[in-house]
Amino acid sequence: MTTRRNVIKALGLTTGVVATAGVFGAGPKKRKESQFSFCLNTSTITGQKPGLIGYLDIAAKAGYDGVELWIRDIQEYLAAGNSVVGLKKYLGDSGLKFENAIGFAPWMVDDDEKRKAGMVQMEQEMELLASLGCNRVAAPAAGVTAPLDLFKAGERYKALLDLGRKTGVMPQLEFWGAFPFFHHLGQVLMVAAVANDPDTRILPDVYHLFRGGSGYDGLKMLNGKTVEIFHMNDFVASIPREDQADKDRVYPGDGAAPMKEILIDLKNMGGNKVLSLELFNQDYWKQDALSVAKTGLEKMRNLVQKI
Repeated sequence: MTTRRNVIKALGLTTGVVATAGVFGAGPKKRKESQFSFCLNTSTITGQKPGLIGYLDIAAKAGYDGVELWIRDIQEYLAAGNSVVGLKKYLGDSGLKFENAIGFAPWMVDDDEKRKAGMVQMEQEMELLASLGCNRVAAPAAGVTAPLDLFKAGERYKALLDLGRKTGVMPQLEFWGAFPFFHHLGQVLMVAAVANDPDTRILPDVYHLFRGGSGYDGLKMLNGKTVEIFHMNDFVASIPREDQADKDRVYPGDGAAPMKEILIDLKNMGGNKVLSLELFNQDYWKQDALSVAKTGLEKMRNLVQKI
C-alpha cells in the first residue's frame, strides 16, 4: 500500500529534510509594509489665490514632503515670463518633491481627431513636467461624453503608458465618482487589465471611491506598485451620496469614511505611498491658507499614527 512515508522514502528524503524545508526553503517572503509621505494638492488652497510660488511657500512652511501642482497654474506662471529653469530651482530650494501634476488632456475620448490632439497635448505636458523633475501625471477620462468601451479605453491607456516611458512621466489612471462614464474602481481595474502593462498605476481618492459607489474593499485587490498617489479627504454623512459634490469634501478624519481601514489596506499593500490632501471646500478657501495646509497635514499624520 502506498503511503506518504513510502513516497518520501522513494524520493530519498529524510524526515529531517522535510521538517527543515519550511525553515530554509524559498517560501513566500513577508511583504514590506508601505511607507507614507505627505503631499499638498494645491486645489486645497486655490480659493485664496496665492499663485504658484505662493503654493510652494505655503506647502514648505506647513511641513509637507511634496506637492501636486496643476498644469494650468504652471503654464500661467511661465506665460507671465518666468522660466522653467527658475521654477525648477525654486522647487529644489523649497525642499519639496514635485510628486504629481493634474491635467485634463482628452486622451481617452472616442473622437479620433480629439484623441490625437489629446495625445499631443499629453506629450507636451509630460515633457514640461519632466523638465521640472516630476515623473507622474494624473490621467482622468477628461472630455469623454458617452459610455466608454472599456476594451478600447484599455488600449488607449496602453498607448499613454508607452508615451510615459518615452517622456519619463508616467500616467496615473484616475476616476471621478460623480462622472457618469468613468466613476467606479471596477471600470478602472478593467481598463488596467486590458492595458496589460507592468507600469499601470491607479490614482484612487477617498471621496471618489465613496461618491461613485465603489466602496473601499476593492483596495485590498491592489498590490503595492499599483498605487503610488492616494488623494486624501473625507465625506460627510449628512448629504446623500448621489448629491455630494467636490465642494463638500472635508479634512480626512472629519467625516464618515473608514479612514483606519483605508490606511491599513494601503499600508498592507507595500510600496511607498504619497498621501496627497485634495480638497475643494469653499469654507476652507475663506480661511488663512497656511492654517488650512497645516491643519490638513496634522490630521493626516494623526490618522497614520493610529494604524
